[in-house]
Amino acid sequence: MKILIIGGGGREHALAWRLGQSSRVDRVFVAPGNAGTAVDAENVDIAMHDFPRLIRFAKENQIGLTVVGPEAPLAAGIVDAFANENLRIFGPTRGAAQLEASKIFCKNLLRQADVPTADYQVFRDAESASRFIMDRFPSETEEVPVVVKADGLAAGKGVMGCSRRADALAAIRRVATDREFGEAGAQMVIEERLDGEEVSVMAITDGQTIMTLPPAQDHKPAFDGDQGPNTGGMGAYSPTPLVQDATLALIEERILVPTVHIMKRSRHAFRGVLYAGIIMTHQGPKVLEFNVRFGDPECQPLLMRLQSDLLDCLEATIDGKLHEIPPAQWDPRPAISVVMASAGYPGDYERGKPIRGLEDAAALPDVKVFHSGTAISNGQVVSNGGRVLTVTALGNSISAAKLQAYRAVKCIRWDGAWCRKDISDKALRHL
Repeated sequence: MKILIIGGGGREHALAWRLGQSSRVDRVFVAPGNAGTAVDAENVDIAMHDFPRLIRFAKENQIGLTVVGPEAPLAAGIVDAFANENLRIFGPTRGAAQLEASKIFCKNLLRQADVPTADYQVFRDAESASRFIMDRFPSETEEVPVVVKADGLAAGKGVMGCSRRADALAAIRRVATDREFGEAGAQMVIEERLDGEEVSVMAITDGQTIMTLPPAQDHKPAFDGDQGPNTGGMGAYSPTPLVQDATLALIEERILVPTVHIMKRSRHAFRGVLYAGIIMTHQGPKVLEFNVRFGDPECQPLLMRLQSDLLDCLEATIDGKLHEIPPAQWDPRPAISVVMASAGYPGDYERGKPIRGLEDAAALPDVKVFHSGTAISNGQVVSNGGRVLTVTALGNSISAAKLQAYRAVKCIRWDGAWCRKDISDKALRHL
């Protein structure tokens, strides 16, 4: 079978690498891909939003399955477009992708399904949102525990936690007045801030059966100790001791199952990866947000541990036969992914920096370097994004996996490269 993967980041490199190991897969194409997918698969120079060209490529090359990595093409309806041409594609429809593409859609759905989440209010303009904050928090000095969220997709940057009234008013201006996030800020959600540690629980579902994957923990703030601005994710590890079997069963019962059921009742049956961003509060797990695809970087340690044939899971999902395949098998060892980023990220950064030491890192046992923002220039791998590499390692313990991952990180150099040094340390509090 020939596979086409849509996207060009670390998640897509991991998908290409793992699917390429299936005995049923002959060739893997990635559109547009990066320098890493050029090694583990074959890159196709087609932008992921160019649906007509992607469809034509899939037909001309007899692609047996297309797998969509990022949220933007899902929200734009790529699954609907491919399905209309009788092409097999893994991912939710445009209607189902609203679960991530619209925070208002998500929050209203969770309220209908009685899924535990933060209390919230919806606003369409800066004036009404600011008035709400001023009325609810009349003192400039009192704590204002709210989160301001742009309604639409904002590349993970449209969510702003606030502690003071001035913070909330500034966040509202960024969304609704300055339109920093474009059309994503046409509406906004203001919700209570939940306190606790955040975990990522992903499940593959065909709309009936739910295959819950091992929980992972992402590290979104840029700097050690969870300080600094939020990013797309600076590293992840799986499994996390924060979520034991009993807690995972509770998350399935109170969050995943009712969400899948309400989606079906709302005529947006969900097929694909359902990703719950959950915060572990004193009242139990509550949903911060839903995504409709594999997380990046959580996908990388998960697929590093997966021992089953990923193709079987994806095809069973499309065919509505997830109940017919055995549970996925996992390497019992934990995996840790460390993101290496460009100087200046998550703000402005330069591209085109030559990267050295990739071969040395790849030679280490139980290590895989997934490329995120890379390209090839004059035969040399160069930086081509904010998050550049996701260095991933297995180990007999979380500490051993961390040691191996950072050993690989030390092999790799480019001008301005940096990373967090504490990925997975928070796990030690729960061992």
